[in-house]
Amino acid sequence: MEHFISRWLVLTIAAGVMVTLLPGMHAVGEPPILGIGAFALFLALINASIKPIVHTIALPFSILSFGLIALIINWLFMELASWLAISLFDVGVTIDGFWWSVIGSLIMAIVSGIVGTVIQD
Repeated sequence: MEHFISRWLVLTIAAGVMVTLLPGMHAVGEPPILGIGAFALFLALINASIKPIVHTIALPFSILSFGLIALIINWLFMELASWLAISLFDVGVTIDGFWWSVIGSLIMAIVSGIVGTVIQD
């Protein structure tokens, strides 16, 4: 449980940086950190539960498509996390399109790596 909470914290920081840098991402809720935290919570739950299974099943298709399937899966999971957060808590992060999600995924991966290293996640 401690690992999940630290992972959620790292994803919350990464999502905050992503929303701050990208004009295609918008935090919904007052204060905005609630929306970012809810989005990161559902993203952490998805990453811990179904993402490894889906990526493993899609691996052959991802190889054949030079990674395009992996981008689509990441986009779908970000949209799912956004939808769940907004539907259940009325706060979250809205994503304006596929490419904003791709750029957001890259930013989140970089920031998560840096923050995870700093706090020894």
